Amino acid sequence: MKSFIEQNISQESLITLFSQAPVAMCLLLGEDLIIESANPQILELWGRDSSSVGQPLFDVLPEIKSQGFVEIFENVYHKGEVFKGNKLSIFLEKFGNLEEHFFDFIYSPVYHVDKKIIGVSVVATEVTDQVMSERKLRESEYRFEDLIKNSDYSTAIYRSDDLYIELANDLMLKTWGKDASVIGTKLEDALPELEGQPFIGILKDIFKTGQTYTATEDRVDLVVDGKLQTYYFNFSYKPIKNQNGEVYAIHNMAVDVTDLVIARKEIQQREEKFRDLADSMPQFVWTCDKDGKMTYMNDNWYRYTGFDREEDPAIGVKKIIHPNVYAEVETIWEESLKTGNSFEMEYQFLDPSNPEIYRWFLGRAVAAFDDCGNIKQWIGTFTDIDDFKQLQTQKDNFLGIASPN
Repeated sequence: MKSFIEQNISQESLITLFSQAPVAMCLLLGEDLIIESANPQILELWGRDSSSVGQPLFDVLPEIKSQGFVEIFENVYHKGEVFKGNKLSIFLEKFGNLEEHFFDFIYSPVYHVDKKIIGVSVVATEVTDQVMSERKLRESEYRFEDLIKNSDYSTAIYRSDDLYIELANDLMLKTWGKDASVIGTKLEDALPELEGQPFIGILKDIFKTGQTYTATEDRVDLVVDGKLQTYYFNFSYKPIKNQNGEVYAIHNMAVDVTDLVIARKEIQQREEKFRDLADSMPQFVWTCDKDGKMTYMNDNWYRYTGFDREEDPAIGVKKIIHPNVYAEVETIWEESLKTGNSFEMEYQFLDPSNPEIYRWFLGRAVAAFDDCGNIKQWIGTFTDIDDFKQLQTQKDNFLGIASPN
């Protein structure tokens, strides 16, 4: 083949091929590495012109001498070793500025017909833009990873529809009751207790739909401290998409609201017990918020009045209280709201069974305070004292008749 090339292909043709190659190329001859030929691509990479041809390489590019290239070229020229550089950093002085560039290149020995090394061939491709883009991407990933690790919320990243745990901060690991060894494993392997719960299915569906999923106070059963326990979370599953709009990962953020949910359930249970007790009492039992807005009336009130439960209870009270005392009741009640002092007053309610009759009731209310001493609600009663008032009137009348003038 070599004799065929020598006999059939002119040197001019080889020089033309060399100069028009789409990659940067040059030929260095002798121990001084004289630049025998250099195509326009490599001259552009160097930031030099054609006057470089015929000069020693290190005279043309003195800045690379201290960057390890003397040893590299000696190994190629004297030992016949091929040197390959991949994204190698090289500082070149271009237009008076020393700048960092990155290259993929090959240095190969060039042999004479007698198999003696006479020079070095250089083939290079600048990959600076690619390296800088990769560097920016890595920096962005590092910032993103740092943001996740230092987040105030339990945070994790799941990659691909196999749900590999790409990242999970300490808060999420603590939430799961696991350590960092689960990172890199499948979510369903790391948390086998999720089987039978909806979360794995929801996550895999997001890779198909591309839609964010959010939940409030959702129940999750997790094995923590060696036992299956129930927790409640506000959380979101947000798809992460590539430039083609395809989902390649899912960002999971969660807030543990277990204590809040349990506390509210306990309050609800206490309220249910209170209402059960209140509904069994003969009095009318009612509650108000700290500002005096009625929030509850027991069953006895509705049985007595026949009012609609959807109606504001305060409107019902105004309907049946004796109109001559309503303004006075309001004044005394407002004073209790301001001071927190107990409310107590006798007044008359209309008898729904006989619209011509008013019955006497004793109204009482006391404030319930929170741990800081602030009023959180009022608890009150209306007690029917009409029979007592009638007896008292009869007694007063009798005493009035029996007493001497």
